[in-house]
Amino acid sequence: MNEQSSAAVPQAAAQADQYVLTLSCPDKQGIVHAVSSYLFMTGCNIEDSQQFGDHDTGLFFMRVHFSADEPVTVDKLRASFTAIGDAFHMDWQINRADEKMRVVLMVSRFGHCLNDLLFRARIGALPVEIAAVVSNHTDFAELVGSYGIPFHHIPVTKDTKAQAEARVLEIVREENVELVVLARYMQVLSDDLCKQLSGRIINIHHSFLPSFKGAKPYHQAHARGVKLIGATAHYVTADLDEGPIIEQEVERVGHDVTPDQLVAVGRDVECQALARAVKWHAERRILLNGRRTVVFA
Repeated sequence: MNEQSSAAVPQAAAQADQYVLTLSCPDKQGIVHAVSSYLFMTGCNIEDSQQFGDHDTGLFFMRVHFSADEPVTVDKLRASFTAIGDAFHMDWQINRADEKMRVVLMVSRFGHCLNDLLFRARIGALPVEIAAVVSNHTDFAELVGSYGIPFHHIPVTKDTKAQAEARVLEIVREENVELVVLARYMQVLSDDLCKQLSGRIINIHHSFLPSFKGAKPYHQAHARGVKLIGATAHYVTADLDEGPIIEQEVERVGHDVTPDQLVAVGRDVECQALARAVKWHAERRILLNGRRTVVFA
């Protein structure tokens, strides 16, 4: 019987720390060279890089996923990159790639998007940590509780709207939240709240607007014989449902579908579009470009 060797088996090398750099700035020569040279000089390795120059706006956008073999803090990386950012007048961020983004979900009485996001986060399909769920109703308190996530019931009336939004902002600050997701939250946010959380609120709605407004849009669409069911995920601005679009999803339907079947299809496409938008935002793949977005998906 052969004895096993007592020699120590080399362990696999520890995985290098992972970071993401995102930037936008006026387009000019030397940006990519400056970024790549900085990463080389700091002992970092580029894992993936995407870039886009918008000839219409004259802006340049870039996302770089890089690793650092030697121990380094994100604060040190930020401090050492500041000179380059200033030289090119960049709007930039450096973040750890492995940190889950803390998110607050807001919902009213349609729970399909909420349920979908909770499940995706639970199984690791979304790189987020859901810090809390806020609702103006109590319908989904039990569902949220089953995930061990705090549920905040914040009723909203015309007279209490300001106080309700102030409480939402308190939760965002207390929980160190980076993103608020309106998972079918059926309240119009004030201009002030939209400004305070600019670029940090994502909404989802059906894509029938402006043709079919108000109650039962799917029933209105059915009456007109629509052939495409769509959903739009976008950033929230003071202009209702007109913020920069992140993602859209469509599904073709036939003449034989019923209004209830249209609703079911609509719920599916809403879940898909919103989940992708949340994932891309959490992975820092979206950069604002005026009223549009650059999405490095």
